[in-house]
Amino acid sequence: MIDLNSIDGWFTQIIELYKKDPNSVYNTWFAKDSRLKYFRSIRKGITKVIDEIEKGSFGNDFKGSSLESVLQSISEQKEVFQGASHAFIWKPKLRIPDIYENEENKRAFGAFLEACLQGQSETSLLKEVDKLANRKIKGLGPAVANILYFLHPTIFPPFNTAMVEGFNLLFQQKIKLGSWESYLFMREIINQVNKAYIRELSKDLGMVTGLLFEVGTGEIQPPLSSGIVVKMDEEKIRKYLDKRSSSTSMMNKEENAHQEQQYLLAKLGWALGYDVWIAVNDHGKEYGREKLGRQSLKVFPALPYPQEVVDTAKLIDVIWFKKNTNDIEAVFEVENTTSIYSGILRMYDLSLSLGRKQVCYLVAPKNREKEILAQVRRPSFHDLADMELRYLFFEEICDHCEAMCKFGNDKGVLDKLAKDCC
Repeated sequence: MIDLNSIDGWFTQIIELYKKDPNSVYNTWFAKDSRLKYFRSIRKGITKVIDEIEKGSFGNDFKGSSLESVLQSISEQKEVFQGASHAFIWKPKLRIPDIYENEENKRAFGAFLEACLQGQSETSLLKEVDKLANRKIKGLGPAVANILYFLHPTIFPPFNTAMVEGFNLLFQQKIKLGSWESYLFMREIINQVNKAYIRELSKDLGMVTGLLFEVGTGEIQPPLSSGIVVKMDEEKIRKYLDKRSSSTSMMNKEENAHQEQQYLLAKLGWALGYDVWIAVNDHGKEYGREKLGRQSLKVFPALPYPQEVVDTAKLIDVIWFKKNTNDIEAVFEVENTTSIYSGILRMYDLSLSLGRKQVCYLVAPKNREKEILAQVRRPSFHDLADMELRYLFFEEICDHCEAMCKFGNDKGVLDKLAKDCC
């Protein structure tokens, strides 16, 4: 543990810097409600991994597996999780991580994921971590924490190189990246600090580890009052800042394109006589200086399903309802650069929960067509017959929205543009 008096005062300053920086992962990732919809889809993806391991259909490679899909969704959670999949990629010459060819290790990994998926108490979950660590599976280290975070964000912090470097710098430690012992020690100190500064931070450990990430990359420097001497690699920091500035600019463009599609789909839905819902977390966003919430129902229609299903539905990008009812006519997930896999999984989950075949549309740029087809052909989606999945292109919606609004009568107007995924 650390002496909290040693960081008293200056740690609050560094939190304020973190929150105020518009380009920090706090503002570009953690504070955005859109990240929350990934938690449920990642949980569902982990369920598929467990199921395939139990049935013996998981395979002996990372590529093309359900685990790859899960890690892809995690890696796309902005730059803070980039590289999360690297530790799980099968390296045949080194035979690591040894959870693909070694059936005993594979089953142990599946059992671990299931126990963590079902577990709730911190004590029981830490016992499962100890069991996995004690097996000493070659190449399977604390990178697993990036999966655990999405199962239990208030218990397990994520773990990567930049976070470790930020942690070592701020708290004057020397922990190693690939050690379970180091991860668990780091977790204890993170929890200690997080509890002490809970008013400025969050129960969700993604916030404090995002701060460590920013310090580790050199973006945020400890204040002079901390007495911490930073050995700065000016060239490395400059390249990182240039990359982050470019990334933020690109992200803003992508977000605008995403909001444009939501706006056009909402406009079309109303013109065709449907009630339209736009994802609740996007109501405050703007397109053409107009709040997207103005194009949406103010109150989500009451659905006779469990609350977790309703909560998932509220985060779907656009839903068309039959006028003055709670009958869903069409579901749209807009995927500009985010995970195609996660978008399919959210709609598929909703379709299964509704208990009937649902018309679902992926909306993406033309240059993602091959990716869409590759994803739907994954073994994970062999039973997509439970929903009617089609895809639409950004470019064609932009080109034909006005004409469809003018001449269309119902959702059938999309038939000439929509393409079947099978």
